[in-house]
Order: sequence, then C-alpha cells, then structure tokens
Amino acid sequence: MTLKEHKKHTAIIRPAMGNFGRNEWAMLGGPCTVIKFLADQIITALSPRYQCAYADTSHNDDMMGLPGKLASGAALEYTDQINHTQLNYKAPLTPFTQRELFSAMDLVLVNGNHQQAKAQVVIIDINKRGSLQKRVAQLTNVELFLMADNANEIPDFIQEALPNWQEIPVLKLNDDTLAIIEFFKTKLQQAKPILNGLVLAGGKSARMGYDKGAVNWYGKEQRYHMADLLKKHCVEVYISCRDTEQQKEINAEYLSLPDTFTGLGPYGAILSAFREQPDRAWLVIACDLPLVDANVLQHLIDNRNTATIATAYQSDYKDFPEPLITIYEPKSYPTLLQYLAQGYSCPRKVLINSDITLLQSSEPDALANVNTPEELDRIKRILHHKIAATNAS
Repeated sequence: MTLKEHKKHTAIIRPAMGNFGRNEWAMLGGPCTVIKFLADQIITALSPRYQCAYADTSHNDDMMGLPGKLASGAALEYTDQINHTQLNYKAPLTPFTQRELFSAMDLVLVNGNHQQAKAQVVIIDINKRGSLQKRVAQLTNVELFLMADNANEIPDFIQEALPNWQEIPVLKLNDDTLAIIEFFKTKLQQAKPILNGLVLAGGKSARMGYDKGAVNWYGKEQRYHMADLLKKHCVEVYISCRDTEQQKEINAEYLSLPDTFTGLGPYGAILSAFREQPDRAWLVIACDLPLVDANVLQHLIDNRNTATIATAYQSDYKDFPEPLITIYEPKSYPTLLQYLAQGYSCPRKVLINSDITLLQSSEPDALANVNTPEELDRIKRILHHKIAATNAS
C-alpha cells in the first residue's frame, strides 16, 4: 500500500519578492564608497517618481555599543525625528520582517559586498578582483556590468560562471551615469504591475431588498455591464462572489472569484483577489455605482500612480477616499493584511491612513451608489435626464 504524501501546509501563491522587495539589485564588485555614491545618484534621479530604498551593512568598527535605550535592555527603540523617523532593533531582522518593512518600495538598491538580492549589477574593478571572485556564487541573475576605469574586459571566472555573459549589457561606471539611471528607470517601467479588474457583486443587498448586481441599467445585469467596462482596461476581469454557491449563478462567459476571506464584505473580496494573484494590481469597483462610465474609469487609469499603494477617487462622504472604485497596487496587500491583524476590515480606513493618490471626479454624481429603494429612484431620474440630454445633442 502506498501512502499519500502528507502536506502540512496549504499551498498558496507567494508574491514575487526577493530578500527585500519585488525590484531589488545588489551592486557588488567595487569599493563600498563607490557603491554608496552610485546608489545616491540613482536614488536622487528616481525618487521623485518611485519609492526608493537602500540596504547596507555598517562599516564603522567603532560603533560596537548598542545605541540609545537598547543599551539599557530595550528590544526596540522608536524616535520621531524632526524630518524622519527612526527604529532601532536589538535582534537581527528575519527575511520575513525585512520584506514587510520594504514592501512599499518600488526600488531597493543593496550593497552587494555585504547583502544579497535577487538581481545583481556587477562592477568590474581590477583592484577588487579577489573580492568579486569570492562572491561569484552570488551571481545568480546578473543584469548589468559596470566597467571601472581600470578594467576593459569581463574576468575569465565570471565568463565561466555565467554562460550568457556576452548577452548582459555593459556600461562605463564613471562615464555612463545617465545610461545607468536609464537602465533602472526602464526596469521599473517594465515591472509595472499588470492590471486586473474585480467587480464586487457578493453583497447580500439587505437594504435594497434584492441583488444590486442583478439590476438592469444598460441592457444587461449591472455586474456584467461593469465587467464589460473593465475588460477594455484590464488583462483579466473577475466577478467577486460570496461563495461557490453564488458562483454558480454567474454567467459562465465571465470569470468569477469566490471569497476565501469570508465574512469581511468588500475587504474580504479584495484580499481574496490578492491571494489569487498577489503580483497583479486590482481595479476594484462595486456593482452599485451605476453612473460610473468609461470616462470615469479612463481618468482613474490615466492617473494611476504605482508608487503609492492605491489610486482612488475622493468621495462625497467627508471628502474621504472612495474605496470601492480604486486601483489597489500589489504593495497594498501586506498593508491590508496588517490592518486585518489589528482588527480592522474597512478598506476606507486603510486608504485614509496610507500613502495613496487621491483624484477628483470630473463628473458630478459619478460616484453615487445605490443602497436603498429611494436612492434607486434618484439614480433612475439622473440616468433618464442623462440619456435624454445625449439623444438631444
């Protein structure tokens, strides 16, 4: 008798993270002072558009004592400085904590002489040949060679370690600064998360008295109308549903996604989407926004800012973000989970307290939703006038 293989853990899709973030490069092979200066140049150029980070190891041998209250036995010290905040940890950070801290970063540059990353930029410097040779096993995904002034060829030990070495671009470390910056800019542009669509249609519509997703405003049920609008902008569009029973009601021509975070309403639907595809961005829209049209969606997409965790419209409710017509970037996934761990399941609260891009809607009443029969009658009147005005023009 053959026993089935025992699996201790549920297989879930992991985000494509490295040691620190999604887009990380270790720069190694040159003096640490050169690496620091190069990182400064790259971050200065890209930080106006992207969230940038740098990881290194201290070189100050004199700093052997613990700083501040750590010396007194504290495990963590937080200081709110005038122009920045500072956290000192006594225990080493685990890879999991590192990824949590760097999760909002678009670009992480690493001093590869001391730390590793999933991609590498290798500096060829004759004076550092021995040091680089010791780290040749770390060259798992070299994407760029930088030649110091004293070097003019790729060392033989690198040629032996990297069969594709001739396909890797080569730039001059000191003469091609703009091209080096352009290399990273292009990489970040190529890494822009693919956009999926998610129509929220899993609510019970208790206040309305019947399924809002099934209301026919434009010749078909609203959930399908919304999905059709999103298909023009998204690679894949899913209709969210509460469970597999409700999933059976969805037209087979449309992709559907049942909640795996149950009992959390829209929050659970968004988390379920990220659990399914954590490296995609999700344009989330509720099915009870009948006045949203192609122009409203286009404006949201045209102003999408991947450097923030989300791009949202400002709602009429206290000028807060409207969470149910929002583009959530992959970097919002850990943020949503962190709020849930603290007992919060309100997507608006997450947006209010996070770094987001907030837009004004150019169309009045565009974000009006329908939760009650009274609101339903109001929206019917607005649509009637809108159709009449369109036909008259």
